[in-house]
Amino acid sequence: MSATPNCRRLATDLILLGDLTGRYATGSYSRLSSDGRTVIPRGDRQGAAEHGHRITAAIACHVARAGGSIDQLTQLLLHPEHEGGRHTRHIALRSGQTRALDYIHRVWASASDAISSTKALGCRHEAYEVLAALRDRIVTTPWRGERGRTALRVLRAHLNFAEIAGGPLHHASERQTAEEAGVSRTILRVVYETVLKPCGWLRRLRVGHGREGSTWYLGDGNIPGHGDPALLSRFRSTQFPPDPALGEWTTPETATTADIDSTVLGQLMGHDAFAHHALGSAALMIISALHLRPYQTVAELVGTSSVSRATTYRTLKRLADHGLVQHTGETWTLAPRALEGFGIRLPDAANSHTPAQGWTKVAEQHGTWGIAARRKALHTAERAAYQEALDRNAEHRRGAVVIVRDGRQVLVPMPRPDEIPPTWNAPDGRVLDPVTGRPAAEWRVATDGRLILITPADQRSYDELAAAHAKALSEWESVA
Repeated sequence: MSATPNCRRLATDLILLGDLTGRYATGSYSRLSSDGRTVIPRGDRQGAAEHGHRITAAIACHVARAGGSIDQLTQLLLHPEHEGGRHTRHIALRSGQTRALDYIHRVWASASDAISSTKALGCRHEAYEVLAALRDRIVTTPWRGERGRTALRVLRAHLNFAEIAGGPLHHASERQTAEEAGVSRTILRVVYETVLKPCGWLRRLRVGHGREGSTWYLGDGNIPGHGDPALLSRFRSTQFPPDPALGEWTTPETATTADIDSTVLGQLMGHDAFAHHALGSAALMIISALHLRPYQTVAELVGTSSVSRATTYRTLKRLADHGLVQHTGETWTLAPRALEGFGIRLPDAANSHTPAQGWTKVAEQHGTWGIAARRKALHTAERAAYQEALDRNAEHRRGAVVIVRDGRQVLVPMPRPDEIPPTWNAPDGRVLDPVTGRPAAEWRVATDGRLILITPADQRSYDELAAAHAKALSEWESVA
């Protein structure tokens, strides 16, 4: 251990003695079935390999955080008396020294990347301090343009999940995040790939599967070489084209820092009144800015809300038409009862809190009332269809069951749960997806109405599959 003198005592014990407490064994030797209720044991070799890999990855992270090198990690893992390196030495014994060194390099690269973009948290109080600092950074960052404002809604949804989880590391699915942010999954993926991931605000550590959401880590948006979200979306007014000869628009129209109320934004963004074809994200930003600091001029709102001047004028007029804002001279403020019913109290509001129906009426006037409910219903149907597909695949992959009769193995025919409703049939033997209504390329319907999954692992035709099933059924009936 002289190679890594800065490692903590827990890391030292893990390297010398291995995983004595079983901390890294959770989930290695078993998995949940597709229904999420039954625990299926894994093979000893598979479980031990996954357990060993988790120990190796943890040791690599400890060495990287202590300032060690890959050579020091290699010495620790290949030392014959270190129990924590058993998995790596097993790879070297089974596949050769070169394969083991390649494995160490891959683990070290992943550990270095994780350590460089994460922060060690000693207790839950430190985690909440990190989240509070991140919240302050988010609300003071200028999120210019429609895409930037949408990215803020998505990032605020992830911050909600992180606060519930108690740290930057949290779990969330795309559908769950879309419902929380009040956007579609298509828009969600766009802002993931164009704003949040490139700018270092979010990292997907593990893609979700089944009932488990993806594993995410909240960053601070400080990746070198990347600009702020404003660079990825149009943020200047386009009513008049710029004239380079006059030196117009040499700097962004909005200020370099924003100032909005993150709590208001997080509570209102999922409502139908702030859908894209209703008030939109610009109104959400202006309301959040006015709630934090009332009586602002248009010039001040352009800076605090990161909304362009033209869009600010249009949005204020729209909000005034609905009675949500009011102005005195050149200053604007929220109406006294504009935010009631959402647990947000204005300083001059009455003590009584009567839920108002104003947002519902706004959504009805813009034709967006019910979008969130329809989106949630669609996601529920998609989850159900996905779960059915997992169940079918699990049955498709299930091992054959045989009995021995007079020294001969007889296959026990499994029930065939592959019949489909007639409404799913499409021309040319194709299958209609019950959720999207579009043909599914990987499925076919045979002449007897049975559903066949076309996979590269099974190249037999339907006739061959049917003949094998009929043969197994005949043998089983003769034995029975």
